[in-house]
Amino acid sequence: MTDANSIEIFSILDEFCKYFAPELGKHTLDTSGKRRRNRLCLMSDSEAMTILVLFHIMRHCDLKSFYLAYVCNHMRKEFPHRLSYNRFVERQAKVGLRLLLFLQTCALGKCTGISIIDSTPLKSCNIKRAHSHRTMKGWAAKGKCTMGWFYGFKLHIVINDRGEIIQWTLTPGNVDDREPLKEKDFTQRLFGKTLPTRDT
Repeated sequence: MTDANSIEIFSILDEFCKYFAPELGKHTLDTSGKRRRNRLCLMSDSEAMTILVLFHIMRHCDLKSFYLAYVCNHMRKEFPHRLSYNRFVERQAKVGLRLLLFLQTCALGKCTGISIIDSTPLKSCNIKRAHSHRTMKGWAAKGKCTMGWFYGFKLHIVINDRGEIIQWTLTPGNVDDREPLKEKDFTQRLFGKTLPTRDT
């Protein structure tokens, strides 16, 4: 990963954020009656998003070691307004929606006729605490995967033969892996022959 690559990624994300910020304001609930922190964060949303994209592109396993050991030591010039790791984690949660919208609107690949679909569990909490879990109550559900039982969601992803994400969706944990294929919105961009597996 060269400096030119990271600058190019930042430029694309920055342009997206400039367009997205006014659109988000139109659909955000009015919180004028609540007290809010007025001091602006030194690290911009596009900088935080760039760090997260670089983390996945460079295939690091641990965000904390990537941020503290790599970004803070080797990318000082690219990110002059670095935050503490705890503040960056808070920032990460705030830019998550923007990253998802960027993926959905600007970063999806095209179907080549060869598509692979798979799902992975997203755990909301330990399965033993599922009955007392409140944050995702009504959305999350108990499900089973190759690693055993879990409580949360399933992330279904379709990729092409180049490894590019074509489509994705979230479902409760108890939804069958083949269920999203019945939805037209999920499969309208796909073409090619369907090859049965052992499960179908």
